[in-house]
Amino acid sequence: MRRFLLLLTAIVAVSASLSAAERPNILFVIVDDQSPLDLKVYNPASPLETPTIDRLAAEGMVFDGAYHMGAFVGAVCTPSRHMVMSGRTLWHLPIAPRALETGLCPRDLPNDTLAAIFNRAGYDTMRTCKMGNSYEGANRQFTVRHDATRRGGTNESGSAWHADQVLDYLKERESRTDRNPFLIYFGFSHPHDTRDGTPELLAKYGAVNHTDKEHRPPANAKQPALPVNYLPAHPFPHGHPGLRDEVAVSGVWENRDEQTIRNELGREFACSENIDQQIARVLQKLESMGELENTYIVYTSDHGIAIGRHGLQGKQNLYEHTWRVPYIVKGPGIQPGTRAQGNIYLLDTLATLCDLAGIAPPESNEGHSFKPVLMGKEPAIRDVLYGAYCGGTKPGMRCVRKGDWKLIKYDVLDGTVHETQLFNLAENPNEFLTEHHVPAVQNLVGITPRSSQVNLAGDPRYADKLAEMEALLLAEMRRLNDPYRLWNQPDDGLTPPPEGKRAKPKK
Repeated sequence: MRRFLLLLTAIVAVSASLSAAERPNILFVIVDDQSPLDLKVYNPASPLETPTIDRLAAEGMVFDGAYHMGAFVGAVCTPSRHMVMSGRTLWHLPIAPRALETGLCPRDLPNDTLAAIFNRAGYDTMRTCKMGNSYEGANRQFTVRHDATRRGGTNESGSAWHADQVLDYLKERESRTDRNPFLIYFGFSHPHDTRDGTPELLAKYGAVNHTDKEHRPPANAKQPALPVNYLPAHPFPHGHPGLRDEVAVSGVWENRDEQTIRNELGREFACSENIDQQIARVLQKLESMGELENTYIVYTSDHGIAIGRHGLQGKQNLYEHTWRVPYIVKGPGIQPGTRAQGNIYLLDTLATLCDLAGIAPPESNEGHSFKPVLMGKEPAIRDVLYGAYCGGTKPGMRCVRKGDWKLIKYDVLDGTVHETQLFNLAENPNEFLTEHHVPAVQNLVGITPRSSQVNLAGDPRYADKLAEMEALLLAEMRRLNDPYRLWNQPDDGLTPPPEGKRAKPKK
């Protein structure tokens, strides 16, 4: 009997090792501050050249409906990266107001974050990314970690440094003939500002690393054109006075003139193309090692960015250019050159990577696996999407999307600003406002929106749709434990978090 048990144990051990060896590798690439509309795969008119990302899209699947859920702090990347690592929804994160003290988040969550889960499943885990604005409890779980903020214009001070960390790790793995599957978290510090690009790429996009606050950067015909939904100013206060991203970004500050925005876009594109080149280096190494075909590659960003769109500069808004993220996946079983709406959140990443690797997600996970979408079995994993921003005055901004319809509401500056926007995104994908119809703006961008491409919230023909979307937003806020209510929503007897107050409902 003892001999039989020993034999059985050996068989189980061999089976387990074979199972681990056959599991796919994962290369998760995340950049900092990139709108999907910067990329040709989402915006064919974009001059940004990213042949590596284009190749991933051609060989994999592009998600047209990928979103981050939102933020309750000005550093939007912080909750975003917590969601990626934990699979938790916005108000159930360990840093969410009162989430730990009310039991909405488990206190031992780091043990069930991305790297910890894959470590237990026999994966080798490695990470490189920027420092700060992240989830340190989760980051510590990676077996190999090389984090540093690199936003300079040289190989050592810029994006090449992050690629070097991955390449060094792969070379070391190769020297050890390591057969364990790997999970590599390949994060970049760019194109987040300060967008100090390399000299050759800055020249390509006609940009300079502008530092003179008293003067505008020089105009250059090579600079990217203004975004089609550019505005010289947002039509009403966005709700976060003194927000760093709107008043203090080096090279932009509070300027929204054509020269400043086009130069900053050129800097953004120079940094983004450099990222593309660094990803190419890593993919070439994986191919030479014979690891590429068994590797799922994910390309995404922690959130989008405005840079002149709607008169805004940062990521603290809920327009599509900023609420959406690029999301591209290539790997075994994914039909090349496919697209899907998906309706995914970044927080679905953990469940999906577990599913692709044959690993059970932890009980703490609240995301949904979109593997059925990747494998062409379903077009999307949910019908309704919710977004929030209240890093400034409370309760802030909220949005909800279902199908082609999207609602955005603003309750900011102690109730002095109450705004509602309703868009049909099939008819008005750029979320044009009345201000985009001003001739001076049209002359700058070279676009004349159709008369129907406006905010529809005040149009009586859409009163029923507005009421439907308002009810849907409230339902999502309740479902997701949003601790605030907007001015025209029922109070629900909530106790607002101590960080700020919510406007009282009108009587």
